[in-house]
Amino acid sequence: MARDREDILQDLADGVLNMDEDLAVSTALEAIEAGLDAFDAITNGLVVGMNKAGELYDEEEYFVPELLICSDALYAALDILKPHLNRQNDEKKLGCVIGVVEGDTHDIGKNLVKIMLDVAGFEIHDLGRNVPLADFVEKAKEVGAQMICLSTLMTTTMDGMSTVIEMLKEEGIRDRFKVLVGGGPISQAFADRIGADGYADNAASAVRVAKALCAGLKAA
Repeated sequence: MARDREDILQDLADGVLNMDEDLAVSTALEAIEAGLDAFDAITNGLVVGMNKAGELYDEEEYFVPELLICSDALYAALDILKPHLNRQNDEKKLGCVIGVVEGDTHDIGKNLVKIMLDVAGFEIHDLGRNVPLADFVEKAKEVGAQMICLSTLMTTTMDGMSTVIEMLKEEGIRDRFKVLVGGGPISQAFADRIGADGYADNAASAVRVAKALCAGLKAA
């Protein structure tokens, strides 16, 4: 007898949170067999578990090795679920350049947003962490992206986001890119102050904001 959606989602989350790759994979297979929507399984199962793992990291109960194992479980299950996603306009995806601004090496939040945007159908160009500010501009121009996502967890590097926006203005290309910002010290007020197009306080809201910002845009 097929299990309830809630039970399947809980095991997906637990598989990631408890670093149990076998559970995550077997439950992902079960989700497909049960006809569960793949996006639902990812966002309300796997990502929930990874978010909780991130909280334990912030509370210093988990450390980098634990997070890496959690990520392994997430990606193993993601490999099973992603082929079953219903994507629109898959041939021409909207391009997104994403990275953690220069001076910051914390990339857990950025990685979650990257996963969520990927499964939502964006073409992701991940620059990683501690990214020189000019690289965001150059990469966005190079790949013809529609959006630039800037992340940081440090107050000392927040102003780098403003610098990227100023670089776009100086080159006369600010209107070519939507700029989405996020991270621990970032707020809607800060995003408004620096002239960003959007702000998201978690991975799920990042997808909603990104879709709203890019509604009506066409891939290059």
